[in-house]
Amino acid sequence: MATGHHQEPELAAMTELLAARGAAGISHPGGTLLAHLQRVHALLAQWGARPAVQLAGLYHAFYGTNGFATALGSRGRRDELAAIIGEEAERLVYFYASCDRRYSYPCLAETAGPFKDRFTGTVLRPPLPLRRDFAELTAANELDIAAVSPDFRAQTGPGLLRLFTSWKNLLSGPAWQSVQTTLP
Repeated sequence: MATGHHQEPELAAMTELLAARGAAGISHPGGTLLAHLQRVHALLAQWGARPAVQLAGLYHAFYGTNGFATALGSRGRRDELAAIIGEEAERLVYFYASCDRRYSYPCLAETAGPFKDRFTGTVLRPPLPLRRDFAELTAANELDIAAVSPDFRAQTGPGLLRLFTSWKNLLSGPAWQSVQTTLP
């Protein structure tokens, strides 16, 4: 299925790279990591996210995350991923992977809210557009898991609902609607 500005063959090649890196064999709620990445990409497309955000959704776990340690690629070779998905999408993938969630989540919606890079320990004050992209990507990731895993939804749903409610002004209308329907 073509989404955004991405044509079927381009997406197929990008998906093949993820499979070649082992994503199809890594267990994840709802099946495999590859299936999750594809669902997050599709959800972001459904919400009308920009193409770079959609691609970041497809690759959001490429460097591992604060909640999923398995990495498919090296942060030391970021230029390789940028050559495949574009610099803007790669920067968002790195930003997402670098998030120290415990430190960054509570204040993300505040003006100039602090964001801590878990790889470097650096505290940043990301601009509003980057915080919006990050919130959208985070919501797509977590809502996909909640949609496919009743146990995850039961255990983390109330906390995610509180978090995303605090981020409401960062989320798009379609993302907020999904929060309300997925995390009742």
